[in-house]
Amino acid sequence: MTAPLVFIPGWCIGRGPLNVAVNALQGRFFDLPGYGDTPLITDFEAAADAVAASLPEGATLAGWSLGAQLALAVAARHPAKVGKLVLVAATASFIQRDGWPHAMPPDMLAEFSAAVIADIEAMLPRFVGGFNRGDARAKAVTQELLQLADPRPATPVLATGLDWLRDVDLRPQLPQISAPTLLIHGTNDPLMPLGAAEALAAALPNARLAAFAECAHAPFISRPDEFLATVRAFLHD
Repeated sequence: MTAPLVFIPGWCIGRGPLNVAVNALQGRFFDLPGYGDTPLITDFEAAADAVAASLPEGATLAGWSLGAQLALAVAARHPAKVGKLVLVAATASFIQRDGWPHAMPPDMLAEFSAAVIADIEAMLPRFVGGFNRGDARAKAVTQELLQLADPRPATPVLATGLDWLRDVDLRPQLPQISAPTLLIHGTNDPLMPLGAAEALAAALPNARLAAFAECAHAPFISRPDEFLATVRAFLHD
């Protein structure tokens, strides 16, 4: 019997764009804190503990973007709960740090965060269009993501996620994550560069990277058939 699949969506956009893929994989969602019916938890480690508390032992935990960072933290803090990890457009640190160049400069995130807090509805099309730059289907993927996106959560919820993107650095925890891990990453992802996924795959003890050519930050929309085939092969390996 295949272990249950639990998927954590990314920042701001919610479940909508992932519904088709997660349903096809017979999975269920665990929302980021403050989204849907999930209570807001501002502490990142406490949020990881809350995810772990909801999981059966040996679950397959998946996440996209910020959701993938949270999934990594769950696997590090509660290894018995995570049998396998599926990380989509993942990184150990969203911003550049010493020894970690594959990321956004901190001042760029600060400018983006201020603009989001001022007017998320104006920023959202720019954000989604920006992270699809370089995708062979960029325009269509952007339109689909915007159409499928959930209603925006409250400003404090968005701000919490932005704080995590600024503060979280999971590199010290990576060696203790023993679960078999699949990383799916677009080679042209401008938000989480491919170098971040390559470094992450190298640092994790039991990981492999599936790089999708001419794909950006949303491979489950850009290349849905290949995405599902890749995940299914890993789940049944």
